[in-house]
Amino acid sequence: MDDKPLDGRVALVTGAGRNIGRAIAFALADAGARVAVNVRANLGEGQSVVEEISARCDEALLVPADVTRRTQVDAMIDAIANRWGRLDILVNNAAIRREVAFGELSFAAWREAQAVCVDGAFHCTQAALPLLRASGAGSVINIGGMTAHAGASKRAHVVTAKAALGGLTRALARELAEFGITVNCVAPGLVDTVRDPTSASAEPAHHASHQTALGRRGRPDEIAGVVVWLAGPAGRYVTGETVHVNGGAYMTG
Repeated sequence: MDDKPLDGRVALVTGAGRNIGRAIAFALADAGARVAVNVRANLGEGQSVVEEISARCDEALLVPADVTRRTQVDAMIDAIANRWGRLDILVNNAAIRREVAFGELSFAAWREAQAVCVDGAFHCTQAALPLLRASGAGSVINIGGMTAHAGASKRAHVVTAKAALGGLTRALARELAEFGITVNCVAPGLVDTVRDPTSASAEPAHHASHQTALGRRGRPDEIAGVVVWLAGPAGRYVTGETVHVNGGAYMTG
Protein backbone atom coordinates (compact mmCIF):
# COMPACT_ATOMS: atom_id res chain seq x y z
CA MET A 1 0.00 0.00 0.00
CA ASP A 2 1.21 3.52 -0.84
CA ASP A 3 1.73 5.39 2.42
CA LYS A 4 1.60 8.73 0.56
CA PRO A 5 -1.41 8.31 -1.76
CA LEU A 6 -1.96 12.07 -1.96
CA ASP A 7 1.63 13.01 -2.77
CA GLY A 8 1.78 16.12 -4.96
CA ARG A 9 -1.83 17.07 -4.36
CA VAL A 10 -3.20 20.17 -2.63
CA ALA A 11 -6.14 20.19 -0.21
CA LEU A 12 -8.25 22.84 1.49
CA VAL A 13 -10.04 22.07 4.76
CA THR A 14 -12.52 24.62 6.11
CA GLY A 15 -13.04 24.93 9.85
CA ALA A 16 -9.71 23.18 10.38
CA GLY A 17 -8.63 24.74 13.67
CA ARG A 18 -9.91 21.99 15.95
CA ASN A 19 -11.57 18.61 16.31
CA ILE A 20 -12.62 16.81 13.12
CA GLY A 21 -11.35 19.55 10.79
CA ARG A 22 -7.98 19.56 12.49
CA ALA A 23 -7.73 15.77 12.30
CA ILE A 24 -8.62 15.86 8.60
CA ALA A 25 -5.91 18.44 7.91
CA PHE A 26 -3.32 16.27 9.67
CA ALA A 27 -4.45 13.08 7.94
CA LEU A 28 -4.34 14.66 4.48
CA ALA A 29 -0.86 16.00 5.18
CA ASP A 30 0.31 12.61 6.46
CA ALA A 31 -0.96 11.13 3.19
CA GLY A 32 1.30 13.51 1.25
CA ALA A 33 -0.94 16.48 0.45
CA ARG A 34 -0.03 20.10 0.94
CA VAL A 35 -2.83 21.52 3.07
CA ALA A 36 -4.50 24.92 3.23
CA VAL A 37 -5.91 25.34 6.74
CA ASN A 38 -8.99 27.55 6.98
CA VAL A 39 -10.29 29.20 10.13
CA ARG A 40 -12.69 32.08 10.50
CA ALA A 41 -11.47 33.94 13.59
CA ASN A 42 -9.19 31.84 15.80
CA LEU A 43 -5.92 32.46 14.03
CA GLY A 44 -3.95 30.94 16.90
CA GLU A 45 -5.60 27.55 16.45
CA GLY A 46 -5.13 27.66 12.71
CA GLN A 47 -1.48 28.64 12.96
CA SER A 48 -0.90 25.81 15.43
CA VAL A 49 -2.23 23.31 12.89
CA VAL A 50 -0.05 24.82 10.16
CA GLU A 51 3.07 24.66 12.30
CA GLU A 52 2.44 21.07 13.35
CA ILE A 53 1.89 19.97 9.75
CA SER A 54 5.04 21.78 8.63
CA ALA A 55 7.04 20.09 11.39
CA ARG A 56 5.64 16.62 10.68
CA CYS A 57 5.72 16.30 6.95
CA ASP A 58 5.03 18.93 4.32
CA GLU A 59 3.94 22.43 3.58
CA ALA A 60 0.82 24.01 5.00
CA LEU A 61 -0.79 27.41 4.54
CA LEU A 62 -3.08 29.35 6.86
CA VAL A 63 -6.00 30.83 4.89
CA PRO A 64 -8.32 32.76 7.23
CA ALA A 65 -11.75 33.44 5.77
CA ASP A 66 -15.41 33.57 6.70
CA VAL A 67 -16.88 30.99 4.32
CA THR A 68 -20.18 32.89 4.25
CA ARG A 69 -18.44 35.87 2.59
CA ARG A 70 -17.75 35.30 -1.09
CA THR A 71 -15.08 37.98 -1.34
CA GLN A 72 -13.14 36.32 1.47
CA VAL A 73 -13.59 32.87 -0.08
CA ASP A 74 -12.35 34.14 -3.46
CA ALA A 75 -9.30 35.64 -1.76
CA MET A 76 -8.67 32.32 0.01
CA ILE A 77 -8.74 30.36 -3.25
CA ASP A 78 -6.49 32.96 -4.90
CA ALA A 79 -3.98 32.56 -2.05
CA ILE A 80 -3.89 28.79 -2.61
CA ALA A 81 -3.48 29.23 -6.37
CA ASN A 82 -0.69 31.75 -5.87
CA ARG A 83 1.12 29.47 -3.42
CA TRP A 84 0.76 26.10 -5.13
CA GLY A 85 -0.89 26.67 -8.49
CA ARG A 86 -3.49 23.97 -7.97
CA LEU A 87 -6.23 22.58 -5.73
CA ASP A 88 -7.27 18.93 -5.89
CA ILE A 89 -9.23 18.30 -2.69
CA LEU A 90 -11.85 20.46 -0.98
CA VAL A 91 -13.25 19.46 2.41
CA ASN A 92 -16.28 21.55 3.43
CA ASN A 93 -16.18 21.07 7.19
CA ALA A 94 -17.10 24.47 8.67
CA ALA A 95 -20.35 24.27 10.64
CA ILE A 96 -22.53 25.70 13.41
CA ARG A 97 -23.90 23.19 15.94
CA ARG A 98 -25.51 25.08 18.82
CA GLU A 99 -28.63 23.57 20.42
CA VAL A 100 -31.83 25.57 20.91
CA ALA A 101 -35.49 24.53 21.18
CA PHE A 102 -37.39 25.16 17.95
CA GLY A 103 -39.91 27.45 19.67
CA GLU A 104 -37.04 29.65 20.82
CA LEU A 105 -35.00 29.46 17.64
CA SER A 106 -34.53 32.89 16.11
CA PHE A 107 -34.58 33.29 12.36
CA ALA A 108 -31.11 34.81 12.61
CA ALA A 109 -29.78 31.62 14.26
CA TRP A 110 -31.61 29.51 11.66
CA ARG A 111 -30.01 31.48 8.84
CA GLU A 112 -26.58 31.39 10.47
CA ALA A 113 -26.55 27.58 10.40
CA GLN A 114 -27.61 27.51 6.75
CA ALA A 115 -25.09 30.22 5.87
CA VAL A 116 -22.09 28.45 7.37
CA CYS A 117 -22.94 24.84 6.41
CA VAL A 118 -24.71 25.24 3.07
CA ASP A 119 -23.83 28.67 1.72
CA GLY A 120 -20.23 28.09 2.82
CA ALA A 121 -20.06 24.84 0.85
CA PHE A 122 -21.62 26.62 -2.15
CA HIS A 123 -19.13 29.50 -2.07
CA CYS A 124 -16.06 27.33 -1.51
CA THR A 125 -16.95 24.73 -4.13
CA GLN A 126 -17.92 27.26 -6.78
CA ALA A 127 -14.86 29.42 -6.17
CA ALA A 128 -12.59 26.36 -6.26
CA LEU A 129 -14.23 24.83 -9.34
CA PRO A 130 -11.73 26.07 -11.96
CA LEU A 131 -8.84 24.57 -9.99
CA LEU A 132 -10.74 21.35 -9.27
CA ARG A 133 -11.55 20.96 -12.96
CA ALA A 134 -7.92 21.51 -13.89
CA SER A 135 -6.89 18.78 -11.44
CA GLY A 136 -8.41 16.02 -13.54
CA ALA A 137 -9.02 14.05 -10.36
CA GLY A 138 -10.68 16.57 -8.07
CA SER A 139 -12.53 15.58 -4.93
CA VAL A 140 -15.12 17.51 -2.91
CA ILE A 141 -16.00 16.05 0.48
CA ASN A 142 -18.80 17.61 2.52
CA ILE A 143 -18.90 16.85 6.23
CA GLY A 144 -22.51 16.12 7.15
CA GLY A 145 -23.79 14.43 10.29
CA MET A 146 -25.79 11.48 11.55
CA THR A 147 -28.59 13.77 12.76
CA ALA A 148 -29.33 14.76 9.16
CA HIS A 149 -30.70 11.20 8.82
CA ALA A 150 -31.79 10.32 12.36
CA GLY A 151 -33.06 13.72 13.50
CA ALA A 152 -32.39 15.41 16.84
CA SER A 153 -34.26 17.65 19.24
CA LYS A 154 -33.16 21.27 19.61
CA ARG A 155 -31.16 21.10 16.39
CA ALA A 156 -33.71 21.86 13.66
CA HIS A 157 -31.41 24.46 12.12
CA VAL A 158 -28.38 22.15 12.16
CA VAL A 159 -30.24 19.03 10.97
CA THR A 160 -31.76 20.99 8.09
CA ALA A 161 -28.41 22.42 7.05
CA LYS A 162 -26.64 19.07 7.19
CA ALA A 163 -29.46 17.40 5.26
CA ALA A 164 -29.12 20.08 2.57
CA LEU A 165 -25.45 19.11 2.20
CA GLY A 166 -26.60 15.63 1.19
CA GLY A 167 -28.70 17.11 -1.60
CA LEU A 168 -25.87 19.34 -2.75
CA THR A 169 -23.55 16.33 -2.75
CA ARG A 170 -25.78 14.32 -5.05
CA ALA A 171 -26.47 17.25 -7.39
CA LEU A 172 -22.81 18.12 -7.80
CA ALA A 173 -21.77 14.48 -8.15
CA ARG A 174 -23.96 14.34 -11.26
CA GLU A 175 -22.94 17.69 -12.67
CA LEU A 176 -19.20 17.57 -12.03
CA ALA A 177 -18.58 13.95 -13.03
CA GLU A 178 -17.69 14.98 -16.58
CA PHE A 179 -14.69 16.84 -15.17
CA GLY A 180 -13.45 13.86 -13.21
CA ILE A 181 -14.53 15.44 -9.91
CA THR A 182 -16.02 13.15 -7.28
CA VAL A 183 -18.36 14.62 -4.67
CA ASN A 184 -19.21 12.77 -1.48
CA CYS A 185 -20.51 13.39 2.03
CA VAL A 186 -19.06 11.96 5.24
CA ALA A 187 -21.59 11.79 8.10
CA PRO A 188 -19.93 11.45 11.51
CA GLY A 189 -21.88 10.48 14.60
CA LEU A 190 -21.08 10.36 18.35
CA VAL A 191 -17.51 11.58 18.05
CA ASP A 192 -15.53 12.81 21.06
CA THR A 193 -14.67 16.46 20.41
CA VAL A 194 -13.85 19.61 22.36
CA ARG A 195 -16.67 22.02 21.63
CA ASP A 196 -16.37 25.78 21.21
CA PRO A 197 -19.32 27.36 23.06
CA THR A 198 -19.53 30.10 20.40
CA SER A 199 -20.46 27.56 17.71
CA ALA A 200 -21.62 24.38 19.47
CA SER A 201 -23.38 23.19 22.61
CA ALA A 202 -21.09 21.67 25.24
CA GLU A 203 -22.65 18.20 24.96
CA PRO A 204 -25.48 17.58 22.49
CA ALA A 205 -28.59 16.21 24.20
CA HIS A 206 -29.09 13.57 21.51
CA HIS A 207 -25.77 11.96 22.47
CA ALA A 208 -27.40 10.73 25.68
CA SER A 209 -30.16 8.93 23.77
CA HIS A 210 -27.91 7.11 21.30
CA GLN A 211 -25.55 4.21 21.78
CA THR A 212 -23.03 2.79 19.37
CA ALA A 213 -22.86 -0.88 18.41
CA LEU A 214 -19.13 -0.74 19.14
CA GLY A 215 -19.75 0.55 22.66
CA ARG A 216 -17.59 3.67 22.43
CA ARG A 217 -17.42 7.14 20.94
CA GLY A 218 -15.48 7.75 17.77
CA ARG A 219 -12.25 9.70 17.43
CA PRO A 220 -11.73 12.61 15.00
CA ASP A 221 -8.92 10.70 13.28
CA GLU A 222 -11.38 7.90 12.45
CA ILE A 223 -13.46 10.40 10.49
CA ALA A 224 -10.31 11.77 8.88
CA GLY A 225 -9.29 8.33 7.63
CA VAL A 226 -12.48 8.02 5.60
CA VAL A 227 -11.90 11.47 4.09
CA VAL A 228 -8.39 10.50 3.01
CA TRP A 229 -9.69 7.29 1.41
CA LEU A 230 -12.38 9.17 -0.54
CA ALA A 231 -9.88 11.79 -1.67
CA GLY A 232 -7.28 9.28 -2.75
CA PRO A 233 -6.89 6.91 -5.69
CA ALA A 234 -8.77 4.09 -3.92
CA GLY A 235 -11.92 6.23 -3.76
CA ARG A 236 -12.07 7.38 -7.37
CA TYR A 237 -15.08 5.19 -8.24
CA VAL A 238 -17.16 6.52 -5.35
CA THR A 239 -19.29 9.61 -5.94
CA GLY A 240 -22.65 10.96 -4.82
CA GLU A 241 -22.53 8.88 -1.65
CA THR A 242 -23.01 9.61 2.03
CA VAL A 243 -20.62 7.52 4.11
CA HIS A 244 -21.76 7.03 7.70
CA VAL A 245 -19.01 6.83 10.32
CA ASN A 246 -20.67 6.36 13.71
CA GLY A 247 -19.75 3.00 15.21
CA GLY A 248 -23.19 1.60 14.37
CA ALA A 249 -25.13 4.30 16.25
CA TYR A 250 -27.34 5.03 13.24
CA MET A 251 -28.59 1.46 13.01
CA THR A 252 -29.00 0.98 16.76
CA GLY A 253 -31.17 4.09 17.13
